[in-house]
Amino acid sequence: METLNNKIKKFPKSPGVYEFCDKQGKILYIGKATSLKDRVGSYFLKNAHLDRPNIEPMVSQIADIKIHESDSVLEALILESNLIKKHQPKYNVMSKDDKSFGYFVITKEKFPRVVILWKTELGKVAAKKIYGPYMSKHQMNIALKLIRRIFPFHSNKQQTEKGCLDFQIGKCPGPHAGAITRADYLKNIRNIEMILRGEKKRLISALKKEMKDYAKNHEFEKAAEARNQIFALEHIRDVALISDEIKIPDTKYQIPNTRIEAYDISNIGGDYAVGSMVAFANGKADKNEYRKFKIKTVIGIDDVAMMKEVLFRRFRNNWPKPDLILLDGGKGHLNMAQRIIHGLKLEIPIVAVAKGPTRKKLDIYQSKFLLTYLGRNEEIREKYNRILSDSNLIERIRNEAHRFAISYHKKLRRKNWKEK
Repeated sequence: METLNNKIKKFPKSPGVYEFCDKQGKILYIGKATSLKDRVGSYFLKNAHLDRPNIEPMVSQIADIKIHESDSVLEALILESNLIKKHQPKYNVMSKDDKSFGYFVITKEKFPRVVILWKTELGKVAAKKIYGPYMSKHQMNIALKLIRRIFPFHSNKQQTEKGCLDFQIGKCPGPHAGAITRADYLKNIRNIEMILRGEKKRLISALKKEMKDYAKNHEFEKAAEARNQIFALEHIRDVALISDEIKIPDTKYQIPNTRIEAYDISNIGGDYAVGSMVAFANGKADKNEYRKFKIKTVIGIDDVAMMKEVLFRRFRNNWPKPDLILLDGGKGHLNMAQRIIHGLKLEIPIVAVAKGPTRKKLDIYQSKFLLTYLGRNEEIREKYNRILSDSNLIERIRNEAHRFAISYHKKLRRKNWKEK
C-alpha cells in the first residue's frame, strides 16, 4: 500500500487513462481521469467506498498501477474505450451489461453520418465503420458535439437541407445543398475517424502539411480552415466528459464553496400564486436560507412575470448572493432573468431548467454571461462544468424548489377554504 501511495504521489495532474493490475500483472480495471493523480488517489482515501461496496474487492487486489497521459479528456475517453476493448478487464465487464454499451457508427451513405447507438441498435443502420464500446452514452454525446464543432457533418436521416436548423447555424456543412464537395465532406469524416482511433497527433501533423500546401497553392481560405482546425484540436475544452466516472466520494468531487439558489412558481389558473427560493450550499440543502413569496403584482396566468416579481423582491434584500441561479422554466424565464440581473449590475450565472418533450430528461438553457464566465479560467470552468454536468444534482435542486413552491401554494389554498 505504501508503495502504491508513493507511486501515486508522482502521478501528474493531467488527463489520461489508468490501469489497475493484480500481482500477476493482469489488468483488473481501466478508467479515465481529468487529473490522474487526484482520480487514482481517490480510490485509496479512507472511507472512499462506503457508498460503493462493490469497489472494495477490486481495490484490495491492486498491486500495480499504470497510467497513459493524454492532452485532453476527449482523448482519454477514446483511449479508455480502445483499451477496454483490447483487454476486457474483469471489473469493466462486470460493471455493465454489454447490451448497454454505446458505439460510434459511421453510416454507409453517399454523405456518411456519425451516430451513437446502443449495441442492440447496431443492426438498424447500414454501417461502414463501428467504434466502441463506450461506457457512457452521455459522455459520447458530449464528445461528438466537441468533434462536430471542428469537423461538421450532416446528422439528419433525410437527405436534404430543407428545414435543417443545423445547416442554418453552421453545424452541418450542407452536402445535400451543394455547400461542400463530396471530397471535402468525406475528408471531414476521415478526420473524425482518426480521432476515434486515437490518432489526434497524426491528424494534426496531416493538417499542418495540408495548410502549407494550401498556402503554397494560394488557397488561403482552405489554409485558414486547416489552421483553425489545428488550433481547435490543440485547445479542446472537455472537462464535462468526465462527469460520469465511478462516483467515489473524494474531496475533489465535492462542489467547493458554491451557493446555488433555485426558483419556481406554483399556481392554479393564476390563483394562489406563489414563488419559492431554495438554497444549496456545497451541494446540500440549506433550509435556513429558504424563502417563499406570495405573488402580489401579477393577475392571471403569467409564469415569467411571476418569476420576475420574485427575483426583484429577492435581490432587493441584502441576503447572501448566490454563485449560480437556477430557474424552473425555459428560455423566456432565462432571458427575463438575464435582463434583471444585468440591470442590477450583478455578475451571477443563470441557468433555466425544464423537462424535455419526452419528460425523461432535463433541458438546460445557459445564460450568455455563464458561457463567458466559464471561459475566464480553468478552475471556474471545471467548477461549473462539474455542476452542470451532474444531472442528478440539477434535478434534485429543481425538484426541491418545485416541492417547496407547491407546499406553500397548497397551504394558501387550505387556509382560504377554512376561512370560507
